[in-house]
Amino acid sequence: MNLFEVYSLFDITPVRGEDCYVWDDKGNKYLDLYGGHAVISVGHSHPHYVDRLTSQLKQIGFYSNSVQNPMQEELAQKLGALSGMDNYQLFLCNSGAEANENALKLASFHTGRSKIVAFERGFHGRTSGAVAATDNPKIIAPFNSGHQIEIVAWEDIAAVEKALSGNDVAAVIIEGIQGIGGIHMPSADFLKQLQAVCHKYSTLLILDEIQSGYGRSGKFFAFQYAGIQPDIVTVAKGMGNGFPIGGVLIAPHIKAQPGMLGTTFGGNYLACAAALAVLEIMNEEKLIENACQQGEILMQELSRFSQFKSVRGAGLMIAVDGHEKISSLRKDLLIKKHIFTGVSGTYTLRLLPPMTLKGSHIGEFISGLEEALDSG
Repeated sequence: MNLFEVYSLFDITPVRGEDCYVWDDKGNKYLDLYGGHAVISVGHSHPHYVDRLTSQLKQIGFYSNSVQNPMQEELAQKLGALSGMDNYQLFLCNSGAEANENALKLASFHTGRSKIVAFERGFHGRTSGAVAATDNPKIIAPFNSGHQIEIVAWEDIAAVEKALSGNDVAAVIIEGIQGIGGIHMPSADFLKQLQAVCHKYSTLLILDEIQSGYGRSGKFFAFQYAGIQPDIVTVAKGMGNGFPIGGVLIAPHIKAQPGMLGTTFGGNYLACAAALAVLEIMNEEKLIENACQQGEILMQELSRFSQFKSVRGAGLMIAVDGHEKISSLRKDLLIKKHIFTGVSGTYTLRLLPPMTLKGSHIGEFISGLEEALDSG
């Protein structure tokens, strides 16, 4: 049997990781400034993370959600305390797309409505409802197109209000910072206006913090820069540092009903162990503060390059726009300089390193970038 080919792969096989580095099967060392799509939050193979998971596996790895699992309660308490959202409820699942599916479903249950408003360039996942709310026709199958979705222009509050005025919209979904869309952060004023118009029409506001959450932006959630309180927040990626886990944070005014949501694997013992380890490391090593500080330094360094049109982002979620297509630079960084980066579209380099990033890593990257640009 062969794998179903859906990705264009680099000819690199990572076999080991440590902090901000990975090694391939040939012994080559790579600086990881992409974190596997923003998943590696507390560094590769952090000792406490490894200990937490291996210790748990020796006890019990899985049982269904038909029994008590005190680790889920512990996770909810620690997540609430560190994020400042301790009055929210937590539903645990397995991925970002699943978190968004459940958020959209919950909003529809709560309001009795079926329509969703989303934004241009947005990305919310590849499952049925999540991909329908994603602004990319190339990945939306005919089966997905049956959902009632309206895509509006970015930061166009008039368009949002017009869409909501029919009183048939269950939720507006927006990323705290657009990731795949190119690291676009909604302004604080817009998010405040968005919250107000959602309240006006009894529409729920969903903040997709799958990529921008868990400290990456320099705050626990990127929407916290605006000082708002969404009705629902979705999380995943950095939540488990590579172990599959996702979550839906639900405001207290949304009440659960039997059978409303459900999951087989969500919140299992190993997933909770991974997520607890991440929160403990983040708190102990002050990684949110580090993301903020190192992100500022990295953006300052990148702003020196005349080869780039602009640098933007928050914390360690950074985009660099080139004057020319960025794919060759990304390839040179990886193949010649052994530095992992990402892209967004044709002209944007995307940086999503572990939040353990240090000044020495930034220096190594800038040196490699200078050499790659000079040789190009």
